[in-house]
Amino acid sequence: MSNLQSGPSIPPKRKGLPRLIAAARYSLDGLRSAFASEEAFRLEVLVFVIFTPIALWLGETAVERVLLISSLLLLLIVELLNTAVEALVNRISPEYHDLSRKAKDIGSAAVFLAMLLVAVVWGMLLL
Repeated sequence: MSNLQSGPSIPPKRKGLPRLIAAARYSLDGLRSAFASEEAFRLEVLVFVIFTPIALWLGETAVERVLLISSLLLLLIVELLNTAVEALVNRISPEYHDLSRKAKDIGSAAVFLAMLLVAVVWGMLLL
């Protein structure tokens, strides 16, 4: 019987506080990776950094401030998910395939709708 492995060994599952710390570290690694490799994410982070203080200043109520800021956060979240989809599609195969294009286009459409949401929320609350 051969002792074949199909890839790197999987580390044992952590529990409790060590698991939360590891999850936070993985999340920060993901943010760093997206920031380093994705220009769109860097631009959206810049928009978030610029517009969050503006939202705190222009929002007249806590609810308005939360809506303004959360729409920006949602854009970052959708961009991260789109980046993950693109990385996975590229990992599966670098060759062109209609389903790969479709997955990437749908991810891009989700980012577009998140941008539209930012514009609608900011436009309705501030105009």
